[in-house]
Amino acid sequence: MNANHRLSLENISLASTVIDPVFLNSPQYLAGSLGQRLGCRLVVKVETLNPIRSFKGRGAEYLVSSLRGRPNLVCSTAGNFGQGMAYAARKRGLSITIFVAAEANPLKVERMRGLGADVRFAKDIDEAEAAKAFAAEKSSLLVEDGRDAPIAEGAGTIGVELLRWPDAFDAILVPLGDGSLLAGVSRWVKAHHPDTQMLGVCAKGSRAMERSWQLGRVQEDRAETIADGLAVSRPHPEAVADLTGLADDIVLAEDNKMLEAMRLAHQELGLVLEPSGAAGLAALIADKQRFRGQLVGVILTGSNITTEQIRKWLMS
Repeated sequence: MNANHRLSLENISLASTVIDPVFLNSPQYLAGSLGQRLGCRLVVKVETLNPIRSFKGRGAEYLVSSLRGRPNLVCSTAGNFGQGMAYAARKRGLSITIFVAAEANPLKVERMRGLGADVRFAKDIDEAEAAKAFAAEKSSLLVEDGRDAPIAEGAGTIGVELLRWPDAFDAILVPLGDGSLLAGVSRWVKAHHPDTQMLGVCAKGSRAMERSWQLGRVQEDRAETIADGLAVSRPHPEAVADLTGLADDIVLAEDNKMLEAMRLAHQELGLVLEPSGAAGLAALIADKQRFRGQLVGVILTGSNITTEQIRKWLMS
């Protein structure tokens, strides 16, 4: 492991003292009945029981807490990161403009606006390019999930908490979109329990990050999946570099397996998850033999789905 990794262990530790406590110390417990069904000892880390229903508040909080002055903030998002940024900005009295795709989840858009953000739909170009152009025009501070190290360091606090478990994990499964979560958690876990296998889970319909990691350089690819939080067509070079030497493997989860995982989480744990939030469970379901008898940690990352999606995906 690279001792000079740009993600700092000291910053991850510091983040645990800076991030709003409402996002910290999320429940983690042995999911007995679900683990029995899947043939392993399963510990779930539930990141949905906070004001934005997602782990994204950790990274957003740490990044915004580290800013100097009072910049006007700009970012793009599928929805959950934007909620985290809106929460952190409102808490500190900062303005924020957030760009989303035309087909963005309406619940996530509504919740960002409820947190005081100026949410705009990107026209003609994708939301990331729209945010970049707006920031340049308005001399605002562009925040990019996957590129900015404090976001990954804030997410790394999940690793700090996971390693309070009394036994060493054989493997930890982490949903993989822009890369901040896997990089931050892996940075901490590999420094303290190097034998734990750190596995990223991409959507099968969005393989850009998996292919970029395999080749060690950015690869563009289509992003066609129901898991909007995992839909990344062009990763940041910094995110690919962050995962080098930390991630042990990246696996792919099909949309139908994420739906199966959502239903199992609802039945066995009483939790409502969005597809990306259930990606780790989906990978476990798809390859039970690989994890048979092991102590496996799975991070359940988000639960922002609409009433219509609940009816369609959980009740059908």
